[in-house]
Amino acid sequence: MSKKALVIGAGPAGLTAAYELLKQDKDIEVIVFEETEQFGGISKTVNYKGNRMDMGGHRFFSKIPEVNAWWDNMLPMQGHPTYDDIVLHRDMPVHEGGPDPEKEDRVMLTRHRVSRILFDDKFYDYPISLKPETFKNFGLLTTLKVGFSYLRSVFRKLPEDNLENLYINSFGRKLYSMFFEYYTENLWGRHPSEIDASWGKQRTKGLSIFGIIKDYLGRVFKVKNRKVNTSLIEEFKYPKLGPGQLWEVTADEVEKLGGKIIKNAKVTKVHKSENGILTSLTYVDSKDGSEHVVEGDYFISSMPLRDLVGGMNDVPAEEARIANGLPYRDYMTLGVLVPKLKLKNLTDIKTIQNIVPDCWVYVQDRKVKLGRFQIYNNWSPYMIKDLEHTVWVGLEYFVSEGDKYWNMTEDEFAKLGIDEMVKIGLIDSADEVLDYHMEKVKKAYPAYFDTYNEIDKLVAYLNTIDNLYCVGRNGQHRYNNIDHSMVTSFEAVKCIVTGDKNKDKIWSVNTEQEYHETEEVKEEAEVD
Repeated sequence: MSKKALVIGAGPAGLTAAYELLKQDKDIEVIVFEETEQFGGISKTVNYKGNRMDMGGHRFFSKIPEVNAWWDNMLPMQGHPTYDDIVLHRDMPVHEGGPDPEKEDRVMLTRHRVSRILFDDKFYDYPISLKPETFKNFGLLTTLKVGFSYLRSVFRKLPEDNLENLYINSFGRKLYSMFFEYYTENLWGRHPSEIDASWGKQRTKGLSIFGIIKDYLGRVFKVKNRKVNTSLIEEFKYPKLGPGQLWEVTADEVEKLGGKIIKNAKVTKVHKSENGILTSLTYVDSKDGSEHVVEGDYFISSMPLRDLVGGMNDVPAEEARIANGLPYRDYMTLGVLVPKLKLKNLTDIKTIQNIVPDCWVYVQDRKVKLGRFQIYNNWSPYMIKDLEHTVWVGLEYFVSEGDKYWNMTEDEFAKLGIDEMVKIGLIDSADEVLDYHMEKVKKAYPAYFDTYNEIDKLVAYLNTIDNLYCVGRNGQHRYNNIDHSMVTSFEAVKCIVTGDKNKDKIWSVNTEQEYHETEEVKEEAEVD
């Protein structure tokens, strides 16, 4: 008699687990439960009147060979230039025998990475570089303050027991106050001194002024096989129609292999027997409100830990308290269509309409709530309906579900966003806006404060449930990139297929800085 695996969530981790399980064990029936109509979770792509929105901005770049091979299987690398590279006569690498993005949709592109910071109406590289432009923007006095501040941090290290101290040790207090303090507080709704340092260690992977200098010298002297920090990559992979395309293709492959995907299915309960094994789950059909119970043998969960444990019976009080206290940050974005941007392209990178070449820009202006803005034209020319005559911008706001921003109507949110575009000089007037569209994403960012510092106790309890496998960003309450979320699913499937009861490898993904490194150029996916 075949066994049944129930997968909660059709985001990167859930769909990867479903696909891998179907490929590796033909005797296991796989059912995926997705709360919404769309695939990809926070990596979904929204199509609004032919203009596509990437929820959060997703650069695909991994140092993990299995992940790169997996992506290439789903979306082969381009074998011919993209539309904008053809028009602008830009050289980008192509792969022999790969699909032509002008003729086929199932293709992964190679894109040029530009990320900058907008601070005091000036552009700075992200992360800060050693270019003359940086020091020109700083001015002599600020340059000296930055330099002496960093030297002080070199010789007087603070205990890295919070995010503020980690950043000060890495960049000096002056740069921290300019480029990290306000942005981090805007992102998390908490001051960096209240946030666990492990978040910064995981996301920056040792990035510091020293690392930037080392990278700069490596470029100057053309050092071979140098290690490159993830935030310093210059090219990345990107699906032709946005990140959600990868998961739409994967979902299709899951169904071709015999897997079943139930959309609009919000899992509300997981039922545990007296001997501590999960036996079934309950989901609610969001269309008609009906409840359904489905029995299973294996449970792979990418749903938020707080919700998973909250819907589980007979959880000890202490573990239930920890799970209930895990914090999240939610996300809202406003797509804004304009004929052009006021920003001038002073780089040597050619673009259609000569717009600035940035994929996204970090906003460090304390006058606005806006955290970042994306320019979708630069992610892929196929994201935009009228590339030659419009610019499609995504304004990103970090909020909390239920707060005043979350509860705004689309028109109210649009007024806020468009007014802030004028305030920071993206456009001259609200009258220039051709159209707009609002999107919300719940629990986009698992946060590292409140009961997070007790999470090990919760994990230990969850690991006593033999047939439960927690995967992905929210499934582990860990700010993972796409590739690491996928690897948690690789490891979970290995446990199921081999019968291994030890889940340490599932939980250890991305906890070590040198995880899965090779002797070649070392990079990892950079996704926010």
